[in-house]
Amino acid sequence: MPERKAQASHGGGSMKESGSMAKRSKRIRALAATAPGKQPLPLAEAVKLLKTFNTTKFEQSVEIAMRLGIEPKQADQQVRNSIVLPHGIGRTLRVAVFAKGDKAAEAQAAGADIVGDANLAADIKAGKLDFDVCIATPDMMGVVGPLGKILGPRGMMPSPRAGTVTMDVTKVIHEYKAGKVEFRNDSGGNVHAIVGKLNFTQEQLCENIQKFIDFIITLKPATAKGQYVKGIAISATMSPGIRVQL
Repeated sequence: MPERKAQASHGGGSMKESGSMAKRSKRIRALAATAPGKQPLPLAEAVKLLKTFNTTKFEQSVEIAMRLGIEPKQADQQVRNSIVLPHGIGRTLRVAVFAKGDKAAEAQAAGADIVGDANLAADIKAGKLDFDVCIATPDMMGVVGPLGKILGPRGMMPSPRAGTVTMDVTKVIHEYKAGKVEFRNDSGGNVHAIVGKLNFTQEQLCENIQKFIDFIITLKPATAKGQYVKGIAISATMSPGIRVQL
């Protein structure tokens, strides 16, 4: 869903967009009528407008989508990392840790929701995926490796680059409990992530979003040519996208 929003927000495919309007709910059509369309707004104005879309009975998540000038198929132009946002993301993540011995005890003490080794791998193979983040100590990668086909498509495969293969399990567990966000570009060169909840204050959302944008800018691949950030949009779980000025 975030990817569809990103594509609609950054232009292109206007006929497809107008065709899909008929399928939108009356509420979404009404909200879309108040959005500025393709005109980007300063961040503060965009967030202020987005908060007026808080008309559901549940607390919507706020998402950001950034269209980057990268070649997604080039290994040296992948944009993948993680960040701890100033105000978290408004929910507590469930953390699973692959560890044994002292490190397993450390993970439990740090607040991990699930800790195991071969038994945890067996549960995952059986379809038990009641967690949001998966962390592993380096010595457990022999057990974790075969789970790549299950965890990889869900973005939960532990990796050194994302900081989820580590001996410092306490630090990483605390970061994710505080609202650490992982992201990676998709096949279209878009990066999208949750940056908070719609019930956050305008200041909290602005700080989270600006922090994310600034961090993405620092990750520009050395081989990327031309304009790096081509578009930014924010949206809520059930809202139109709003373009944001860089």
